[in-house]
Amino acid sequence: MEYPITYNKYQEYLQEDRIIGLKCGQCGAVNFPPMAVCRECSGREFEEVPLKGQGTIRTFTVIRVAPEGRKPPYIIAMVELDEGPYVMGNLEGLSPDSATMELIGKRVHMGSHLVKGDTYSLGEVFVPLFRLI
Repeated sequence: MEYPITYNKYQEYLQEDRIIGLKCGQCGAVNFPPMAVCRECSGREFEEVPLKGQGTIRTFTVIRVAPEGRKPPYIIAMVELDEGPYVMGNLEGLSPDSATMELIGKRVHMGSHLVKGDTYSLGEVFVPLFRLI
């Protein structure tokens, strides 16, 4: 099976702060992060589409006990991008101790940041990072 956007290409896009999704040719759903089959209809025909990277926080959690190599506390948010897909990533620019339920519904912009690897990972990777608008 050939992947429309490989993991390495996805990492390159994130490193460049380019948010590229895959629009399904069968149902029109936009998928992000890129995947081999559409999350809505299991279609396999895709077109690369640039995403604005703006969305709405739907839920979040404050990590106080972190995996090896991470420094708590920090905030992880689940964001619904304007184009439809849900994305998890770190929320920056706000003290974890001041995070309240008022964050839900707030608008954010997505970028990326480099996360150092640990004993159990592939090494350094770029991951989504959100900032309040």
